Amino acid sequence: GKVNVNSEDGYWRTPLSFAAEGGHEAVIKLLLKTGEADVDSADQWGGTPLSFAATGGHEAVIKLLESHPHIS
Repeated sequence: GKVNVNSEDGYWRTPLSFAAEGGHEAVIKLLLKTGEADVDSADQWGGTPLSFAATGGHEAVIKLLESHPHIS
């Protein structure tokens, strides 16, 4: 469909950052599979999907994000 995987809320958070924060590995896989998800996106305080996953201790999500070719 026509879904913007990089849509942002009022604090610049994206679906990927919310999924990473919650440790939702299956959702992250779906978002990354689109080839459109910005893994380096940052919210207004500098939080990234990787930092949210790390703060939550979501090791599987961290590995997914770190293995993505566009992570900085």
